Amino acid sequence: MTKKSSIDLGLTEKEKKILLHVAMETIQSKLENEPLPDYDYDNEIFKSNRGAFVTLHIEGRLRGCIGYIIGVAPLLDTIQKMAIAAGFEDPRFPPLIKDEFEQLNIEISVLTPLEVVNNIDEIKVGRDGIIIKRGFRQGLLLPQVPEEQGWDKKTFLEHTCLKAGLPTNSWKMKDTVITKFSAQIFDANVREMISA
Repeated sequence: MTKKSSIDLGLTEKEKKILLHVAMETIQSKLENEPLPDYDYDNEIFKSNRGAFVTLHIEGRLRGCIGYIIGVAPLLDTIQKMAIAAGFEDPRFPPLIKDEFEQLNIEISVLTPLEVVNNIDEIKVGRDGIIIKRGFRQGLLLPQVPEEQGWDKKTFLEHTCLKAGLPTNSWKMKDTVITKFSAQIFDANVREMISA
């Protein structure tokens, strides 16, 4: 399923399916204490350095979300690392257990490069994710979050400030830096992937 907030970065349906399977098989291997799968796809997009997030849900509730904002590693490696991080290293949640595996919905967000926002009119809810940085504090929300929550732009900005541990009006302050990005977003249910 593709989210409304998703943009097209050129990933084909087959490539999206492969990345979702990489995330699923990586989580399964970790749960089974088996060596992580080794992938060798001759694919330019998979080899390119891309920022990406892996988000896990169970019955619509967040169960983990971790990612790289910028491309520091090939996309395929990033998806593997972030699948482990989302499942087992998100400090907001206990590590996944085997009983949860088939209930998981895995969502992948492949990000565009960051752009500095000079005027909040440049931000489009339903297309852009944002990062708000002030001093040493930084908060990020993905493009799909305001869409899922039914937020307007002001509420989106305020919640990103809260994510950074900042007062809700910090986005208006002179020294605050706001950057935006978009993403190609796609997801699948583990149970459906197994039976496909």
